[in-house]
Amino acid sequence: MLNSIRFLFTKNRKFYVELFDVIGICSGNPELYKVAFIHKSSPIKLSDGSIVNNERLEYLGDAILDAIVADYLFNIYLQKNEGFLSQMRSKIVKRKTLNLLAIKIGLDRFINTHTPKSNCGKHFYGDALEALIGVIYLDKGYKQTKKFILNKIITKHINLKELETTESDFKSRIIEWAQKNYKEIRFESKEEYSEFKIPLFICRIIVLNDLVSEGTGHSKKEAEQNAAQLAYSKMCE
Repeated sequence: MLNSIRFLFTKNRKFYVELFDVIGICSGNPELYKVAFIHKSSPIKLSDGSIVNNERLEYLGDAILDAIVADYLFNIYLQKNEGFLSQMRSKIVKRKTLNLLAIKIGLDRFINTHTPKSNCGKHFYGDALEALIGVIYLDKGYKQTKKFILNKIITKHINLKELETTESDFKSRIIEWAQKNYKEIRFESKEEYSEFKIPLFICRIIVLNDLVSEGTGHSKKEAEQNAAQLAYSKMCE
C-alpha cells in the first residue's frame, strides 16, 4: 500500500514544498503527509484497491496531542489540581479551537475534500490538524512532534492567561444551575447524516419538560456544549 501511495504523490512537489515551509519540518517520508489532508468524504482508491483517507491518522494524532498538551500544562501549572489541568487541556484540544489553530497555521489550503465546507462547518480543519500530528509522529517520532506542537501551535497561538478565564464547559454549568434551583434537566441527543454522509449530532435540552435550547455539532459532546451554552445564556445570565 505504501508503494501505491508513494507512486500517487511523488509528482506533487509543490504541495510538499509549501506544506513543509508552513510546518517547518524536513521529512524523510513526504508521501505520507498528503494522506493527512484526505477527508473521508473524498477518499482515494489506490491501484491495489486500498481506500485512503485521514481517519486513522486523526485518531492517532488526537491521542498524541492530548498527551503532549497534558504534559505541557502539568509542567507549567505546578500548583494547580487535576480539575484545573483537565479543563485547560479540554479548552485547547476542543474541536472549535483546533479548527481555528489549523487555519492560523495555514493548513486550510491543503485540505482535499469534495464536500462543500459550508455544508459541514470548519471541523475538517481540526481533523486535518490532528491527522497531520499523527503523520509527524509516525515520520519523526514523539520528540519532534512535541517540538512542532509547542513551537508552531501552543506558544504562538495559545494565550494561557486568556484561556484561564474563558468558560468552555457549559454543560457542567447548566447542570449545576439546575441542581441549585431544583430543576429537572435532560439532554436528548440524536445522530443524523448529511447528504455527503457526514455525521451531525443534535442535542435538545429539556428543563421541566420544556424545550430550552437545541444545539448541533460534529460530535455528541460538541452538540451538548453548544446546546448548553445557549441554555446557559437564557437561564443563568
